Amino acid sequence: MATLDFPLTEIVEQTTDITLTEGAIRRVRTMIQEKDLDGYALRVFVSGGGCSGMQYGMGMEPEPKESDLRYQFEDVQVVVDPNSMEYLSGMTIDYVDDLMGGGFKIENPQAVSSCGCGHSFKTEEASHASHAGTEGCC
Repeated sequence: MATLDFPLTEIVEQTTDITLTEGAIRRVRTMIQEKDLDGYALRVFVSGGGCSGMQYGMGMEPEPKESDLRYQFEDVQVVVDPNSMEYLSGMTIDYVDDLMGGGFKIENPQAVSSCGCGHSFKTEEASHASHAGTEGCC
């Protein structure tokens, strides 16, 4: 297995902030091995946009920032910036592979609505400032 360059004292132990299923752990591990990304972490973030106002994003992160929250799941590391964590706390990340293809799925207890594509969402605060015409645009 690859050794990761994160100081162990800065890694947050598995908490209620994030849950990664075994499927997600296996898929991230496979991606790291296939793309030769030893030392990388999975970055999970939220950005503005999408049909419901906010959208999920993921990518492989070579150099996490000091301010990132860091989580360890077996040999897989996950990093989240503090601003994104405000919208993602309590999330579960899964990887599903079915006849229609595979992909990561995020279950977010803070989302009060989401778009049909599952990639964007709205929180309680954002639902009070709803934009007309954005529901169900996928």
